Amino acid sequence: MFSGFNKFLKVILPKRLFYRALIIVAAPTILLQLIITIVFYDSIWIKANKNITRSLVAQLKAVQDVYQNDKKNLDFLTDSYKNNFDFEIGIVKENFPNSTGERRFSPMDRSLRRELKSTFGNNNYWFSTSKFKNAVEIKIRSENEIIEFLVPKEMVSTSSVRLFVLWTTLPSVVLIIIALIFLKNQTKPLVRLAKAAERFGKGDYVNDFSPSGSQEIRKAAYEFDRMAKRINRHLNQRSEMLSGISHDLRTPLTRLKLQLAMIKQKDLTEKMSKDIDEMEKMLNDYLQFAKNQVMENTDQIDLTSLFNEIKNVINNKNLRIECENDINFKGRPGALKRSFQNVIQNGLTYGKSVNVKVQKSNNRVIVLIEDDGPGIPEDQYKNVFKPFFRLDKSRSLNKSGVGLGLAIVEDVINSHGGNIQMGKSKMKGLSVKISLPY
Repeated sequence: MFSGFNKFLKVILPKRLFYRALIIVAAPTILLQLIITIVFYDSIWIKANKNITRSLVAQLKAVQDVYQNDKKNLDFLTDSYKNNFDFEIGIVKENFPNSTGERRFSPMDRSLRRELKSTFGNNNYWFSTSKFKNAVEIKIRSENEIIEFLVPKEMVSTSSVRLFVLWTTLPSVVLIIIALIFLKNQTKPLVRLAKAAERFGKGDYVNDFSPSGSQEIRKAAYEFDRMAKRINRHLNQRSEMLSGISHDLRTPLTRLKLQLAMIKQKDLTEKMSKDIDEMEKMLNDYLQFAKNQVMENTDQIDLTSLFNEIKNVINNKNLRIECENDINFKGRPGALKRSFQNVIQNGLTYGKSVNVKVQKSNNRVIVLIEDDGPGIPEDQYKNVFKPFFRLDKSRSLNKSGVGLGLAIVEDVINSHGGNIQMGKSKMKGLSVKISLPY
């Protein structure tokens, strides 16, 4: 039972903390306001309005009785009520109105109708509370004549309800406004912390972040800041270490190349040269993988310009790129360029031609890269993203590599909040679909 209720609350409640806290604060205030208003309406206003209406109808009945008994003193009666009660009284000889001017959902109209019906009976009265702004028009049947009354609205309904509603509503509004300001200030540090964590997750630096807010929030923010700095420090240290190792290893490899050039046995030197070249490529791949872990500053990226740069760098006539205009989003341009270029280059390495299509779809940027190569078995789609994983030589066409290319690509795409999927292309090769938030 409680689990079902919790699920229902999760569905109807807003997702943001600010609005949830606002509901917690504002809901009791509004509920209390409604209860006070209903109690006042039932116990005070209705009773007071009923007494006022009953008094007015009694005066109308008295005027009718006096007029029926002494029709000659109409002028005296009219002047008397006008001076003492601010009544306008008139006698007309016309057909009694068939339609009523009563407002169906007006409490004042309902109260007046109830008293008029009780005193004069059905079809012997007519009134309108909306015809005039500050007065109520009432018509009473008296034998063959109609007595018209024009009375102030204050004699039909009490104005204290407006004053009461004002005094009860105004404090509630003030309290809700104060709660809004307070909640805004309290949730602001949490929003800043969430944005900083999002930026850090996408690979951006968060050196400008400073803890603020309540003690608990400051503590969480302080620990996040320490964690981010520690991760950045470890990444930089690893990158520097690998750079040093790469530099130290390249020196003896260069010497080996020079020594091999002096050896006359060509068969032996060719095999050793290939091994040395492969070792150099491995070092470069390791270094690139490490550098990718070091965070690059984010910037606004124009994908049209980015893919034009990639096309110029690869410079292959079998590469066709179709990109929609005005696709801009914030990310790490260098990392994304290397990732797209890596996938495209792999397609050209294992196939003859590559088609790239870039388009927007439902707040996402879709980059579809297809080639006509041998493809990858479906059971290996997930494995190829693992670092140092390599397909067997028959499937990789004896191409060299250390298995870090797609691992780097996936890491970059995931750090931008995107995802990468593989499938069968329309060109009967491999299809790589990259989705990024727009």
